Amino acid sequence: MMKLFLLLGAALAMLSVILGAFAAHGLKQKLPENLLSAFSTGVEYQFFHALALILIVILAKLFPHHLWTWSASLMLAGIVCFSGSLYALSLSGIKWFGPITPLGGLLFIAGWAVMLAAINKGYQ
Repeated sequence: MMKLFLLLGAALAMLSVILGAFAAHGLKQKLPENLLSAFSTGVEYQFFHALALILIVILAKLFPHHLWTWSASLMLAGIVCFSGSLYALSLSGIKWFGPITPLGGLLFIAGWAVMLAAINKGYQ
């Protein structure tokens, strides 16, 4: 399972670079500033949390505990909900994607909280 999280972390980090370039070069002239900003926020949060997935895998090797899988799962779900909803909102203009974004934020917070618990329990 950790190998999958490592692969996803690297792939999502790479995708965030691609999406950032797409926003800067392909969307800059097509989207209003507020939607371009929302898209860019999605890219930024995706990148940081993709790196967090990679960090979780490294920490799980150093300090084994089952909570790392939960932390990684929550981070991944946060990326899908938070960044995904911002991408969908920005590209489609459909407003109902907006309320999904805070759910993604809560998933990120939960992922970091579980990381704290995993460190506390796994670190000897």
